[in-house]
Amino acid sequence: MAVSNNITACVTLLALICAVPVIASGVWFASAQGDECARLARWPVAILGGLLLLAALAGFVGAYWNRRRLLAFYLFAMAALIVLLIALLVFAFAVTRGSGAYPVLGRAYDDYRLDGFSMWLRGYVSDDPGRWEKIKACLAVSDTCKKLQRQAAFVNAEQFYQSRLAPLQSGCCKPPSVCGYTYVSPTVWTSPARPAADPDCGLWSNDPGQLCYECESCKAGLLEALRDQWHKANIALVVATVCLVFLYLIGCSAYKNAQAAAFFRHYK
Repeated sequence: MAVSNNITACVTLLALICAVPVIASGVWFASAQGDECARLARWPVAILGGLLLLAALAGFVGAYWNRRRLLAFYLFAMAALIVLLIALLVFAFAVTRGSGAYPVLGRAYDDYRLDGFSMWLRGYVSDDPGRWEKIKACLAVSDTCKKLQRQAAFVNAEQFYQSRLAPLQSGCCKPPSVCGYTYVSPTVWTSPARPAADPDCGLWSNDPGQLCYECESCKAGLLEALRDQWHKANIALVVATVCLVFLYLIGCSAYKNAQAAAFFRHYK
């Protein structure tokens, strides 16, 4: 029984450690969304990581001090949380599978459209006008486009075309390339050659408080930024999930062996 409990204690301790990157991924994802002015599923990952940590802690205490009820709670809770974590990963991969980025000839940056994203993501920026108004107001006072404005005196057209813009900068801080605007500075463009090529062409404004914040391309740039963040967080979550499943199976085996040993000793 002592050997099995020691194994279970080690397994639960490792599970406790594996919960840390889940929490870290959740906190990073929430803070990164704050930088992008979005509030899309910010805390579920961090909350789930916290619950995994508490379940693993209960399992460690139960194994170390031989508390069978705590061990049983650990096995049940960890199974449920792992299932939730896997479901969250499947959902994240499903809704972030498509991308709205498309290359532009002669440009190092991409332009963005809503068409390439999943219906769920498109609904986030399109279904609730009030939500987008809040995001737009946040973007207007953020450094997203102000960074480009500060470069106006140092960047010519060719240098700008060969720069690698972040999705939000490409979608919100300049007009779509298809409109054929003439470059003046990173956030000042004039004389569109093809004003009817895209509905966003008529929404562009050189006003620093407006720019292309009303454009569909801005919404697409925001979704691309969120999609990139989800993919980065998913790497840590996939590794943690695989480790947790492996440790859970070992913990179940050790717990069953301990129960069997106790049963045989009782009837010996």
